[in-house]
Amino acid sequence: MQQDEIIIRKGIVHIMDGTLGYPVYSEEELELSPDINDFFRNHIYRLLSGDDLKKCVFSEEESEVYELVKQFDEADLVEQSKKIAAILYQIMNANVAIPSGDLAVITFQCQAKQYLALLKMNYKESYVHMTQNQDAKNVNQIICYQSTLPAGGTKLSEAVFINLEDYSVQIVEKKYEVNGSKVNYLSELFLKCHASMSSKSKLSIVTKAVEQVNKKHYAEEPLKQMEAKRIMKKEIETNGVLDVEKISEEIYGNAPEIKEEFDAKMEKYHMEKAQVTPKSEKTTKKFEKQYLKTDTGIEINIPMEQYQDADQVEFITNVDGTISVLIKNINKISTR
Repeated sequence: MQQDEIIIRKGIVHIMDGTLGYPVYSEEELELSPDINDFFRNHIYRLLSGDDLKKCVFSEEESEVYELVKQFDEADLVEQSKKIAAILYQIMNANVAIPSGDLAVITFQCQAKQYLALLKMNYKESYVHMTQNQDAKNVNQIICYQSTLPAGGTKLSEAVFINLEDYSVQIVEKKYEVNGSKVNYLSELFLKCHASMSSKSKLSIVTKAVEQVNKKHYAEEPLKQMEAKRIMKKEIETNGVLDVEKISEEIYGNAPEIKEEFDAKMEKYHMEKAQVTPKSEKTTKKFEKQYLKTDTGIEINIPMEQYQDADQVEFITNVDGTISVLIKNINKISTR
């Protein structure tokens, strides 16, 4: 998906400030100037091309939002968006930990499909200058604004995307305290849908499990730890997917007991047969380099391509059990 494939159709913004005690609805749609179009297109693209999105399925229990979405008519955006905002604000008003923000209800088209986006733009604190004329003199002051919207270059932490053809949902959300415990209120209370883990969360779980197992069993064998990282990078690079079952066999196939321990960690999250498909380069950036730190305090940062090239880097196991790292074919060294 390219950014210019996203076509903003209509939009409206409602103010959801928890300090007021009531939502401030807009009675007219947004005027979609080129700047406003770009503002929303940037936010939508950043979320859809990232790995924070979770798939969400409406449950069989009654969901007011689901009923509204099934009846959604873009021609009646003002009234229908107000009904959606009212449901969200009722939850926010009952739980002070949920941050205030504006709710942008946007319809857009992408790859011949029409979507409804619910973008919760939580307020930021920002400072601006203000000039006043006092006694024929300019006086410059700094003013704090408590209700500034997120910039177009940032990524929203709360948003819902609904395919208006099949009502499939993708969601980005954060947990906030509800009745004394942290809850994904957007999916559980607002949409009343069941959300899976995001690709980013799944990859993090797999990576941490590998690190934990390796630290326990290969603490004195850094080369095996680095090899595990290389295998994971190769799997993503070659197939675009991290197949948990496959990398378990590749990394731990020769050590059945250790493999069983890793598989048990994956089963805990119901991920023993999961296939993780990261889309963003930021998500897989951790696999681009090998980071080493010696017991003598030396730190080495090796790009994965050079780590795999014996003409660039060689790891030598000495007779006394120590390890030497030989960096080859250096033309120039610079400091920083």
